[in-house]
Amino acid sequence: MKTAIVILNWNGKKLLEQFLPSVVRFSSELADIYVADNASTDASISYVKEFFPSVKIIENTVNGGYAKGYNDALQAVDVDIYCLLNSDIEVTENWLPPILNVFKNEANTAIVQPKLLDFKDKTKFEYAGAGGGFIDLFGYPYCRGRIFNNLEVDNGQFNDTKDIFWASGACLFIRSKVYHKIEGLDEDYFAHQEEIDLCWRAQNIGYKVKYVGKSTVYHIGGATLQEANPYKTYLNFRNSLLNIIKNVPKKWFLFVVFFRLILDGIAGLKFILELKPIHTWAILKAHLSFYKNFFKFLGKRRKLQKKQNYNLHTSIVWQYFVLGRKKFEELE
Repeated sequence: MKTAIVILNWNGKKLLEQFLPSVVRFSSELADIYVADNASTDASISYVKEFFPSVKIIENTVNGGYAKGYNDALQAVDVDIYCLLNSDIEVTENWLPPILNVFKNEANTAIVQPKLLDFKDKTKFEYAGAGGGFIDLFGYPYCRGRIFNNLEVDNGQFNDTKDIFWASGACLFIRSKVYHKIEGLDEDYFAHQEEIDLCWRAQNIGYKVKYVGKSTVYHIGGATLQEANPYKTYLNFRNSLLNIIKNVPKKWFLFVVFFRLILDGIAGLKFILELKPIHTWAILKAHLSFYKNFFKFLGKRRKLQKKQNYNLHTSIVWQYFVLGRKKFEELE
């Protein structure tokens, strides 16, 4: 299988200097490496050309964010397997074979994620994907090894290979034929949670999403938008709601939307009590965008199938904040 690692970059010269060497060192024998540049204004491109001539460069004409950036760039990449890799990730020796073996042996697996650990504290799982992503009844994402802001220490508890609901966009492998069959990433998201929508749509047509714990990468996280950035809050709340419109099965749709809006309101009140009103405003803006885009996204729905991983008996908000269950193994 031909494989390509495609690193999306926007004014990320410092990140490329720090992390591109590990990608080239541990990946070149099994994959082509690309830097897809989102119209950077720094010296990113000249740096790659000078110090990593083997790395192919794709120059997008605009900064369309994560979704459009990859949709534009991948048109120029003719391989069997795409790896969408953030520029702030350090890969490790032999990280590729366990993942490529899954694709080789499991024709129905379309998307794969490795173990994501925190680059700043390599003993802990990293927020963006940890040990594989899941979604609760109300569309809130969580991970094995990360529930809300609670990060678990990696003690080998997730060294398995397991079906998951969504793979982290920080390091996401996908069969190219499936990527194009489901029309790629939804560019209306710009950034954040579009990978959840991508995985959801792949499952809706019968493919599997997997986590491979024998492959490890280290992720800084927040290098593009810091966790405290209200724009990130806006995108996360808005895009999560858009995922619900597009993908929640019809029989659950009104129930999920109604209670999700209430729970978001409670989250807004929590931000006020924490003296973070700017994040409450971000949630309000997310809801306004949700109403504005409601019928547009309703038109994007496809024929849906009930998925086992759409966990209809779990509210992560209830289990975390009310029952105090902070670890994945404690959830019911």
